[in-house]
Amino acid sequence: MANPLEGKTVLLGVTGSIAAYKAADLASKLTQAGALVDIILTQNATQFVTPLTFRSLTHRPVMTNLYDLDSDEAIEHVALAQRADILIVAPATAHTIAKLALGLADDALTTVALATAAPLLVAPAMDAHMWEHPTVQEHIVTLASRGAHIAGPASGRLASGLIGHGRMLEPEALVGHIKRYLGQAGDLSGRKIVVTAGGTQEPIDLVRVVTNHSTGKMGYAIAEAARDRGANVTLVTATTHLVTPIGVTVNNVTSVADMRTAVLDSCVGADALVMAAAVSDYRPSQVAEQKIKKSGADDGLTLEMVKNPDFFIEVPAGVLRIGFAAETENLIENARAKVDSKGLSLIVANDVTKEGSGFGTDTNQVTLINAKGEAEELPLLSKYEVGHHILDRIVGLLK
Repeated sequence: MANPLEGKTVLLGVTGSIAAYKAADLASKLTQAGALVDIILTQNATQFVTPLTFRSLTHRPVMTNLYDLDSDEAIEHVALAQRADILIVAPATAHTIAKLALGLADDALTTVALATAAPLLVAPAMDAHMWEHPTVQEHIVTLASRGAHIAGPASGRLASGLIGHGRMLEPEALVGHIKRYLGQAGDLSGRKIVVTAGGTQEPIDLVRVVTNHSTGKMGYAIAEAARDRGANVTLVTATTHLVTPIGVTVNNVTSVADMRTAVLDSCVGADALVMAAAVSDYRPSQVAEQKIKKSGADDGLTLEMVKNPDFFIEVPAGVLRIGFAAETENLIENARAKVDSKGLSLIVANDVTKEGSGFGTDTNQVTLINAKGEAEELPLLSKYEVGHHILDRIVGLLK
């Protein structure tokens, strides 16, 4: 299973911004994901956060002073720069961005930045007026022209009270940027993967819909896992409350008809389609032009439903088709029937009545069934891990 952060050395440079507290959370998340996180704090950063905070989170030395002879990291700063897989500056103040752009090296962070050949990711954090200043924008253009990846800033309320661009991206978003950067040479590099997610909605009237319990978590996890292996990912998603994955092209849809159009368009030139969405099998035969009002004389409401066409079979030849079967009984038998009727290369079957495997959970226990009907039952895993198991199969099929 591919985890682009596992065993990688990540240099995290933290500069003097109120957003430095977010860097502690970022360091923690990177460490939990398996990265070796080495921290470099500027002197101004230590006014906001302490070296002990980061050492406690990463269990690794923290560099603050290039000239501290008692620090092995300071003495060996060139070796630190050479073993880095990526250098992240988060938060990156206007001052540090200027020094990086101009090639100045007057502290530990900027010296290591010049000494490393690792890719550079910059997460700006500053007041909106500072961010908009032409000098700052020129420095950003300079860094980008040299191959640096600029992540953010986001828009929102700033420490000054202003509303505008200048907020450092949240740690979850930065982890997405880092994974995308480190995974771009993965085993799905150059491949186009289309993933569907969420539960479609079929309108009854202008207010009500027929839908299901799908939250989209499984599809989103697969999309992120594919991105982390270097794939060019398109996510066709019905309405969810999930955060859009970094580095993924997203098409938002509502009904089955909308999803059909988006999927068939996205599958042009695609290598594989993973249909993780819960697609409505039926829709109301008629949609009321106005909200249906209840009447005191009526005992209920009867809806006539018609079957939605199965557009899965319309997917162009040459695109691997991976399906899902969310069942409540006869799991293997029902899933195998879908493999045959839909011409699937693989189906992912799960019993949604099992604890930890239902809608809205962060975990799933699935059985993978190939085109020959051979089944492999996986243990209860996170949906991200399940996504990688599915992608492992896709990599093998593409070969």
